Amino acid sequence: MHRVVALVRPVQSVFELGCAVEVFGTKRPGVPQHYAFETCTETPGPVPTTGGYAMNVAQGLSALKAADTVIIPGWLPVEEPLSDPVRQALLRAHARGARLVTICSGVFALARTGLLDGRSATTHWARAEQLRREFPRLRVEPDRLYVDHDDVATSAGAGAGFDLCLHLVRKDHGAAYAALLMRHMVLPPHREADQAPYTPPPPPGDALNGLLTWADERIGTPLSVDDLAAHLGVSSRTLARRFADQLNTSPGAWLLSRRVAAARTLLEETDLPVEAIAARVGLSSAVNLRRRFRSATGTTPGAYRRAFRAP
Repeated sequence: MHRVVALVRPVQSVFELGCAVEVFGTKRPGVPQHYAFETCTETPGPVPTTGGYAMNVAQGLSALKAADTVIIPGWLPVEEPLSDPVRQALLRAHARGARLVTICSGVFALARTGLLDGRSATTHWARAEQLRREFPRLRVEPDRLYVDHDDVATSAGAGAGFDLCLHLVRKDHGAAYAALLMRHMVLPPHREADQAPYTPPPPPGDALNGLLTWADERIGTPLSVDDLAAHLGVSSRTLARRFADQLNTSPGAWLLSRRVAAARTLLEETDLPVEAIAARVGLSSAVNLRRRFRSATGTTPGAYRRAFRAP
């Protein structure tokens, strides 16, 4: 039986740990049990949790010596360094062939082992920039729900822990077994590995002498890059250089991102048809909106509305 061991620490995130418990450690009638699940911690005993209660963890780091999969279900605070015993235990587990898996902020712990250097990884969208800044040797993919390299795997925000764990089950035992497990857990079918629809639109900002705010207020008009340059009184080439220097993007890309952001808001807050929304955000037609929207978010306006429409 495949042995899964979750490495927990104070203060332990209960939801992230729960993702692993539900997928690997919960017995269900009629569902074959392919995994043995355990927990361990550096100092055995009571471990405080984010739920306000303590859980008793009897096993120490020696439990990792026989693990086939090691899960790090969150790491709070993310700035907390790895102790040398934890680092060495993780490195030894990996060296003998164990699969190392992180959920949400757990990637910060794995990154401190150096095992993610030169590789891609993901985390919750709100932590992506911090992860990129603190670990420049890894490639952060903030739009991914999970990234799997076989020997190491990382997931985005807490809910994406289910996506990654079920993906691993699917790899280990096939799609039929994973589907059976998902039905028992009353979870939706397999999600595409993309968290872009869940990332909030960026604020317009007020850089470039107020140009961004001015443009954002006119997003529903046929505003062009030349219009932006004219408002600042500069050439289009100068405008492009300023956008690259200050915002690390191009004027056209920024303008499109604001149109998509406006469309997201209208899809969430109104019953307007897609054609009307396209006109309101300056994308001219429903066809153009659908194409641009899918490219930016990985989903369609209709699917986005069903998922995020406010009651």
